[in-house]
Amino acid sequence: MYKELKNKSTADRVEQFTRELVKRKSYTGTPGEAGKADFILSIIKSFPYFEQNPDEVWAQTIPNDPQGRKNIWARLKGSQPKSVLFHSHIDTVGTDDFGVLQSIAHDPDALQAYFSSYEGDERAREQALSGDWLFGRGSLDMQSGAAIHLANLLYLSEQNEPLNGNMLFLFNPDEESEHAGMLAALHELKRMKDEGYQFAAAINNDFIAPMHDTDDVKYIYTGAAGKVLPSFYIYGREAHVGDVLTAIDPTLVGSEINRKINQNLDLVEKLEGEYVLPPACLYFKEDKHDYNVQTAVSARLYFNYFVFEQTAKDVMDKLRSITRETVNELKTLSEKRYSEFRISHGFPPSNWSWDMDVCTYEELQNELREKGLPVDEVLDEVAQNWLGKDRRDASFALVEALQQLDPDKKPRVIMFFAPPFLPHNYLNEQYEFGAEIQEKLFKRLEVVSNESGEVFATKRFFPYLADGSYLSLHESEEEVNVLKKNMPRMSQIYPLRIDLIRSINIPSINIGVYGRDGHKWTERVYKPYTFHVLPGLIRNFALDLIAKKDK
Repeated sequence: MYKELKNKSTADRVEQFTRELVKRKSYTGTPGEAGKADFILSIIKSFPYFEQNPDEVWAQTIPNDPQGRKNIWARLKGSQPKSVLFHSHIDTVGTDDFGVLQSIAHDPDALQAYFSSYEGDERAREQALSGDWLFGRGSLDMQSGAAIHLANLLYLSEQNEPLNGNMLFLFNPDEESEHAGMLAALHELKRMKDEGYQFAAAINNDFIAPMHDTDDVKYIYTGAAGKVLPSFYIYGREAHVGDVLTAIDPTLVGSEINRKINQNLDLVEKLEGEYVLPPACLYFKEDKHDYNVQTAVSARLYFNYFVFEQTAKDVMDKLRSITRETVNELKTLSEKRYSEFRISHGFPPSNWSWDMDVCTYEELQNELREKGLPVDEVLDEVAQNWLGKDRRDASFALVEALQQLDPDKKPRVIMFFAPPFLPHNYLNEQYEFGAEIQEKLFKRLEVVSNESGEVFATKRFFPYLADGSYLSLHESEEEVNVLKKNMPRMSQIYPLRIDLIRSINIPSINIGVYGRDGHKWTERVYKPYTFHVLPGLIRNFALDLIAKKDK
């Protein structure tokens, strides 16, 4: 491909790369991810530098991956150990949202023509007519980001002057799901760190968008939000619908827990100037498999819960308090309803109890072990049966197996964490290069703002999910242990290398491509900023980071 690019400007190179990448499907969890990785590898191998230095570009196969996915690495060696990592993900979500337009979901020109006369979205129509926007699945999230890294890799490889430090480029799959690409990359990064590489920072360019309709600010993030998946297995007491008031209905308990947690702004961390989102329910289902007139026995519920400065322990403590409050309120309500019904029909008092326990996965294990029950044997068997299957379902199966071990079948809410876990990654001055990164970033943004007229604002946390979370860990061992002990069979079901993350410790700065409607069928990237301004901003900031101190 280099021959087509040789005499083009950086902006034109970025647009061509973006179009070529958008054209090729790479939906998360499909063979298209491996195909796109191979395509990127072929592009890089066509660059003259890598024709002369073939060992500086390589593919890293994701271990035990059913789709044969891989990371693509490229390296430009410098004269000192100080290094910068550029990373971007190459997978996208699917195209079901395009409906009847799926056949053109990867054709920017066809989509621009369509939206130029589309009356259902006036802003999209105006922007299509302007010619300043490129449409298509992945155009914003984030094929244009990978395109910028490719263009900067080519630009830097063409320079005659040696680099002061190493420039390392990573193109990885599976950001939209379970981050298998970045988790595999940790091993390569550890290897290089052991060889003497000193990583000043990582630069991600995942997409940014306006915060509101009139917002033109370009936000730069010096860290990334983390995430836990607090989960609830609710085991009640079943009843025939003709005796429904004696039941402890897990759907009622789950509904009330959901009402109190889902989108609750009181649970949002109060961080001045940061865009912090509340918890969101991702799954809620009772466990009945067939129609009958028995109330449900159990229900399952989990939430997406962003963490910025909070830890898994903080989240567990907060949600346990809410859950205890919920079961106590529902106990009182059930007693009142049953009493009113009993009295209205002249029935005598009864011994029904609506008590419900609230415990963690760790606590239930300990309780059952104290009773002499074969906890480990049961969990070993369940874990083995669920290997390679959905990790959330596997976690619930393990928790359910514990509950079934209880000879008393006590009604209870069992709280635990399901995969994935994303640490929060943020920049602080205790990090070796922390103050230096802040100073150089602010100076570079000032230069670019003066040259381009763009308005920038820096924030501490990229508010969505990003691979950069796995490059650093701030939690103490005690705080991490709360997560480990309450994520069922974490070492088997979700073998996350906490030790690698902690040892690598690279802050990830997000300087993102800009556009609108990521993950929507109207997804589009803004070309004047993304193709013309952003590549130079990222490249020159990276050069600032590896510059020798005497310059």
